[in-house]
Amino acid sequence: MKKPIFTGSGVAIITPFAKDGSIDFEELGKILEFQIENETDAIIICGTTGESAAMPDSEHLSVIDYTVKKVNGRIPVIAGTGSNDTAHGINLCKAAEKLGVDGLLTVTPYYNKTTQRGLVKHFTALANSVKIPLILYNVPSRTGLNIKPDTLLELSKVENIIGIKEASGNITQVAHMAAKCPDMVIYSGNDDQIIPIMSVGGLGVISVLANIEPKKTHDMCQKFLDKDTEGAMKLQLEAMEVIDALFCEVNPIPVKKAMSLMGYNTDTLRLPLCEISPENEKYLRRALVNYGIKLVK
Repeated sequence: MKKPIFTGSGVAIITPFAKDGSIDFEELGKILEFQIENETDAIIICGTTGESAAMPDSEHLSVIDYTVKKVNGRIPVIAGTGSNDTAHGINLCKAAEKLGVDGLLTVTPYYNKTTQRGLVKHFTALANSVKIPLILYNVPSRTGLNIKPDTLLELSKVENIIGIKEASGNITQVAHMAAKCPDMVIYSGNDDQIIPIMSVGGLGVISVLANIEPKKTHDMCQKFLDKDTEGAMKLQLEAMEVIDALFCEVNPIPVKKAMSLMGYNTDTLRLPLCEISPENEKYLRRALVNYGIKLVK
């Protein structure tokens, strides 16, 4: 197997915005410290959950730069640098590498999409533009494009493409990927499938749940890696209600509301994302309390 950037729970971290819409770096610093104190294994910054699609490049890179400096080598930092424009993606990958990230997360092209052959060309071009490792991100529900197992096999031949965040929801596909590509690192991209994916060879998760409960998400993965299957399964099943609630509306709407209820300054979203509905906020509150999260609002 290729060398993983991390094993266990990597948090797909939110980006806090001030009321005027600017990045709230002070609050981001608090959230990063909360994650590190509670044993998160890696920070994934400026991904989907971080609302990177609503950030200009200058802002995107400023958030990556702040995070690298704040974390200061304590755990790996992985930057989202995906794009549906290969040239734009290359520029983001190069810039993030210069800022000192440990790896990159690159989503499949969206809207214009491509063929499977185009995927190989796109990701190979991104990988060849840098020396640090890349994790591919497969999330067909958002991009309308699926990385097939044979395509992953072809991409595994690129030295610094080391793995994939698999969020297709198709556990059969993940099993085929693991069978065909035993040298590739697989991370669950769905919190409700952490242990199922680890059971076919995955090494952890890139998680939304970890924003609100980093310790339990870390423990869930670590128990499985330590062969405590029963303990890992217990934590997975206990989290199912709150995981459903965190996706009752488009991510990251519910998780930012959840963190706000926990006392963080995370109420502000960037359009087209908007505030959670009153009905779903009630549902989210109930699920958080049932999971043992202390609310301050």
